[in-house]
Amino acid sequence: MALTDQDRALIDEDVVAYLQRHEEKSLLRFITCGSVDDGKSTLIGRLLYDAQMLYEDQIAGLDADSKKHGTQGQNIDFALLVDGLAAEREQGITIDVAYRFFSTERRKFIVADTPGHEQYTRNMATGASTADLAILLVDARAGLMPQTKRHSFICSLLGIRNVVLAVNKMDLVDYSEDRFQEIERDYREFSKNLGFGEILCVPLSALAGDNVTERSKNTPYYDGPALLEHLETVSTEVDTQAPFRLPVQWVNRPNLDFRGFSGTIASGSVRPGDPIIAVPSGRRSTVARVVTMDGDLEEGIKRQAVTLTLTDEIDVSRGDMICGKDSPAEQSDQFQAKMIWMADDEMLPGRQYVFKTANRTLPGVVSALKNKIDVNTLEERPGKTLALNEIGEVNLNLSAPIAFDPYRENRQTGSFVVIDKQTNATVGAGMIDYSLRRAANVHWQALEVGKAERAAIKHQKPAVLWFTGLSGSGKSTIANLVEKRLHDMGRHTLILDGDNVRHGLNKDLGFTDADRVENIRRVAETAKLMLDAGLLVMTSFISPFRDERQMARDLMGEGEFIEVHVDTPLEVAESRDVKGLYAKARSGQLKNFTGIDSEYQTPRNAELTINTVDMTAEEAAEKIVGYLDENGYLTG
Repeated sequence: MALTDQDRALIDEDVVAYLQRHEEKSLLRFITCGSVDDGKSTLIGRLLYDAQMLYEDQIAGLDADSKKHGTQGQNIDFALLVDGLAAEREQGITIDVAYRFFSTERRKFIVADTPGHEQYTRNMATGASTADLAILLVDARAGLMPQTKRHSFICSLLGIRNVVLAVNKMDLVDYSEDRFQEIERDYREFSKNLGFGEILCVPLSALAGDNVTERSKNTPYYDGPALLEHLETVSTEVDTQAPFRLPVQWVNRPNLDFRGFSGTIASGSVRPGDPIIAVPSGRRSTVARVVTMDGDLEEGIKRQAVTLTLTDEIDVSRGDMICGKDSPAEQSDQFQAKMIWMADDEMLPGRQYVFKTANRTLPGVVSALKNKIDVNTLEERPGKTLALNEIGEVNLNLSAPIAFDPYRENRQTGSFVVIDKQTNATVGAGMIDYSLRRAANVHWQALEVGKAERAAIKHQKPAVLWFTGLSGSGKSTIANLVEKRLHDMGRHTLILDGDNVRHGLNKDLGFTDADRVENIRRVAETAKLMLDAGLLVMTSFISPFRDERQMARDLMGEGEFIEVHVDTPLEVAESRDVKGLYAKARSGQLKNFTGIDSEYQTPRNAELTINTVDMTAEEAAEKIVGYLDENGYLTG
C-alpha cells in the first residue's frame, strides 16, 4: 500500500503518533447499489486501485485472476477485487454483500458492495441498514431500471439521506452530456418525494477511471467533485444533541463491587453526572461512570460500546432502554410500520412471528397489511400478503410493549427484523412509523368475576379441545359425540365447528393461506372468550398450519389447550368424501384444498392422537372423555 512522504517521516519519527492520527480519522459507511451489471464491483475495485489501497500481492493476484476469470480480455477486471464468491466469478454478478475497508489521508471507509439482481434485494437491504451514503449506479446506455428505483426506495426507507447517482459507462456513450443530463433529470424527478437530503450526480467510467479519483477531461461539462473527493468531504458528523439512547444488551456484574449496564449507544451522548431514566420502569438515576475496555470515557457517543454505572441501585434489565432524563423513548405494543419481506414463503397477516428490535426479542403478528408499495411508481396498492422482495405498510401487534423511537428519528431504536418461529430464519425487516393510537387508548378492564369463579359454579376445569385433521377425518363427528357425552354428565360445553363459523363470524374469508390464518386467529380468540366463561370448548377445524395451532395454544394458559389430532390417512379421508370436496379438488374445481394442493402440517406433540382407522368414532369419544376425567377437567 502506498505511503506519502509525510507518512514515512511520521513513522520514522513516532509510529504511535502515526497510528493515532489514522485512528482518529472520521469513518464513512457507504454502499454501492443499482441494477445488475451496472458496474458496482468494478467501481469499488477502481477506487481501491487508483487510491493505491492495494498491496503488491493483491495486485499480482488480481492480474492473474483477471486473465482466468475476468471479462476484460487481458486487461485488469477490477470487479474481481470484491466478487469473492466462486459463483459470483463464474456468473460475473454479485450475490452476497461484500464489505471492504479502506483508508485515505482524509478519511476511513467501510463499503458494502450489494447485489443488483432482484432475488438478492434482501442482501442489498442488509448493506443499506448501516450505511451513511449510497452510491447508486446507472448504466448510461440503459438509464433508470426497476432495480434502480427499488434500491432508491429501500435506501430512503432505511434512512439514507446522502445519495450519489453515478452514471457509469459514459465511455460507451461517447461521454454524451445530453445523455447524462437526461438521466439526471429522470432520477431527480423520480426521487423528489423520497426525502433525500443531497443528491450528487456524477458522470463516470469505473472501468476507465473517469471522475472516480480525479476529475476527467472527457466530461468538461461536469464541474462537481470526483467521486473520491466527495466521499472524503461529505459530512458524517455524529449528532450528539439527539436524545440519548442506550439499549441494554447485558447487565455486567463481574463481582459484588461492580454493576453496570452494557450496550451500544444508539444516539446522542452521555457523560458522568448526566441524569437518566430507565424505560419501561421509569426509574431515575445519574450516570456515575462511562466504562470501556480501554478505560473510562469523559463522553460516550453514538456507535460506541460502553458500560454505564449509575449512582443508584435501580432495576434495569436486558431489554430495557436507558434514556436522557428529559427525553424518554416511547412505549407501545402496536405500531404502524414499513416492512420489506425477504422470504420465499409469503408474509401472512395473523401468523405469529418473532420480532427482534435493538434489545428485545418477542412474539407478535402482522395484524393488517394496509397496502403494498409499487417501487416503480411509489403508488400504494391493496394486497393480502407480501411476497419475496415486496414492500408494504403494515400494522404490528407485539406480545408486550417495547421502548422505541420512530425510524425517521432513530434508525437503531426504530427498526426490527422478523424471524420465522419454525425455522429461525430472518424473513423480513421493518421500520416503525408510529405507535397506533388505539394502543394508548385501549386498556384491559379488570372484572370482579373471573374464569375461576365461572368454572367453579359449573364444577369443571375449563379447556379448549382443538380437533385438527384432514377434511373427512371425522373431527366434527367425534367432537359432537364428545359434547353429547359431556352434556349427559351435566358439563357445560360449546362447539366451534369449521363450517358453522364460516356461515357467520368468518363469512368474509376464503381458503387462501392468508385467509386460513385469519380464520384460525378469529376462532382462537373466540375460543379464549368461551374459555374465560368457564366452558369446555371444542373446536373442529382442519387448521393445517403448525404456526397457527401454536398461536392458539399460546393464547391459553398452562393445561388449557388440548390438541386432538384426528389422524386419518389421506386415502381413507378421500374415500369417505361425504361432501364431495375431494372429487372437486381432484378435478380442479376447488383450489387450495388441504391434502391435494395445499399442505397439512401434522402435529408434533399433540396431547391426544386419534387413529380413526383402528378406532370407531364412539371409541374415540370415550377415549377423549376419559382423558378429561383422568386429568381433572370434570371435577371442580
